[in-house]
Amino acid sequence: MKTKVVLAFSGGLDTSFCVKYLSDEKGYEVHSVIVNTGGFDSEEVAAIERKAYALGVASHRTIDITEAYYQHCIKYMIFGNMLKNNTYPMSVSSERIFQAIAIVNYAKELGAKAIAHGSTGAGNDQVRFDLVFQIMMPEAEIITPIRDLKLSRDEEIEYLKKKGVQDNWERKSAYSINKGLWGTSVGGRETLNSATWLPDDAYPTPLQKDGEEMLELTFTKGEITAVNGQEMKAVDAIRLIEKLGGAYAVGRDTHVGDTIIGIKGRVGFEAAAPLILIKAHHLLEKHTLTKWQQYWKDQLSVWYGMLLHEAQYLEPVMRDIERFLESSQKYVTGKVFVKLMPYRFEVKGISSDHDLMNAKFAKYGEEMTAFNGQDVVGFTKILSNQMKIYFSVNHESIR
Repeated sequence: MKTKVVLAFSGGLDTSFCVKYLSDEKGYEVHSVIVNTGGFDSEEVAAIERKAYALGVASHRTIDITEAYYQHCIKYMIFGNMLKNNTYPMSVSSERIFQAIAIVNYAKELGAKAIAHGSTGAGNDQVRFDLVFQIMMPEAEIITPIRDLKLSRDEEIEYLKKKGVQDNWERKSAYSINKGLWGTSVGGRETLNSATWLPDDAYPTPLQKDGEEMLELTFTKGEITAVNGQEMKAVDAIRLIEKLGGAYAVGRDTHVGDTIIGIKGRVGFEAAAPLILIKAHHLLEKHTLTKWQQYWKDQLSVWYGMLLHEAQYLEPVMRDIERFLESSQKYVTGKVFVKLMPYRFEVKGISSDHDLMNAKFAKYGEEMTAFNGQDVVGFTKILSNQMKIYFSVNHESIR
């Protein structure tokens, strides 16, 4: 009896090679699975399934975890205004962990003894998949043909041709595209060095509109609940904002950062909805959170984002940080007004019943009703006291 192996399958060159190699060369019974995090529509899912069966898999499964991905991850990235290196919304790095968890659960359901993926040995994804597999199913064999064989793209294509698999691999786009609910990454020859950048036509969503357009976003306890006055679920709101912002080519940028394996990495991305939502949410928080809420939330958010990026989502401290983030959103409710323009957007202002910039107490730089000038005189004397003592005792000159 053949050993069952569950293969994380995308339909691309690497995972197509894996199907034929594992079945024909290694004698495994290959069961492919694709985990949709919001990046594939029904037609694309159907096409991937047809390709899997054409390659000879014993079975194929599509698992949609878009809602779970939002509830257990994206929601907290919005709460924390998380941008890796102040740039990247962690589109791929966050979704890979959830794909790996779903794959392990499927492997257990199927009674498979092995799990395979098509990651190379040069990136972060190999760590994310391996780590989750080892934690959740330590008894399973982890098989990584692309990493182990160190094959070039041309060698993979040649092997598939010998197996009778024709898919115009040579004519495929020069860019590697990974699309999910929380953004699309774009990799190509320009991102492999530090001096070149992606051309406009490398991005999947072209500029479609000019002029300006206002967008009204409603948040309830930190979650997006309405767009332009229309109430909807958060996942639907994210998709709509991506469509509206994408038409203006909003959300394009290039991320440079440190990989888990210790090398620098560079990747382009388009993520209109993540960038718009994070910046809008952040402005609303500036109005509704206290100074120290914002300070400590910033510290924990940086750690959460770093641990998430480095495959540590299952670390128990992440649940602790999530509880803090959720608690901080109690009064983050209101509307945020955003202006869309070609290639950029501006967050213009907010309206909230919980706005701490309340005219009843003071108008910055103009008038004060909660205190008077003499209160400030006494406060300033106390605030300066320790520094006055320091300079008096030490006879230190002030620059």
